[in-house]
Amino acid sequence: MTALAPSQSDANAPRLVRGGGRGGRNRPALGRGKGLLLPVLLLVLWEALSRFGVFAPNLLPAPSKVLGAIADLAVTGELLEHIAITLYRVALGFLIGGAAATLLGAATGYSRTARELLDPLLQSLRNIPSIAWVPLFILWLGIYEASKVTLIATGVFFPVYLNLMSGIQNVDRKLVEVGRVYRLSGLQLVRRVLLPATLPTYIVGLRSGLGLGWMFVVAAEYMGASKGLGFLLVDGQMTGRPQIIIGSIALFAIFGKLTDLLLATVGERFLTWQDSFSSNHTRASADAADR
Repeated sequence: MTALAPSQSDANAPRLVRGGGRGGRNRPALGRGKGLLLPVLLLVLWEALSRFGVFAPNLLPAPSKVLGAIADLAVTGELLEHIAITLYRVALGFLIGGAAATLLGAATGYSRTARELLDPLLQSLRNIPSIAWVPLFILWLGIYEASKVTLIATGVFFPVYLNLMSGIQNVDRKLVEVGRVYRLSGLQLVRRVLLPATLPTYIVGLRSGLGLGWMFVVAAEYMGASKGLGFLLVDGQMTGRPQIIIGSIALFAIFGKLTDLLLATVGERFLTWQDSFSSNHTRASADAADR
């Protein structure tokens, strides 16, 4: 008898998973190759127009000049330091903001009381621009790492929170009622009904939060930083080196894309594992019911 609840809840998980991340598994290499085509063509066109003098070198230097400037920084070891500290800040801010968003998003999504108490305040804070937090965090935490990481965590928090809360709220109420009819405990209800149904939405929220984390790190590194890609960007502006400015922007794009790809891959693996686990659990429950 108890096999019915997990089988119904688990049956919904594969549909949600396939709608989110697993469709891309059938065309990985070809799709990514096509995605590189337009950037490569734009770079070739940019290089050609720069060499013909269409773009002023002091405003938009050729890609080869940008690459040369970045290579010079790499040779001295300075570039690695800038990349490492920025990655550290984004990773730590992502972990802190994602953890806080997961706790509060789960609470407000699951509990109506928590939602009525917390959600209005959090929704109002969500509309504050990132740059408006900077003076307050400097006042509270100084100009060192704590204020920078806190600002990044603030950017990560809201997309994760919103996606998780809405994902839990949009779970089919019939599945929850079936779980309660079959006397699933709170933990069992979360593991066998809510988790499979909300996991794809939650992963989308994590990816959105990571993207905002990369945006907020630029504002964070304006806060008295002496290292980081954001500092390199400002330094290029202050010293009149457009190749450094463009190179910094390109590095933000590259590392942002790489970390998003890593998170998407991990999320896809986890969704596949969850799907497999649910299927195996359903078969085991059905066999137990038959006996």
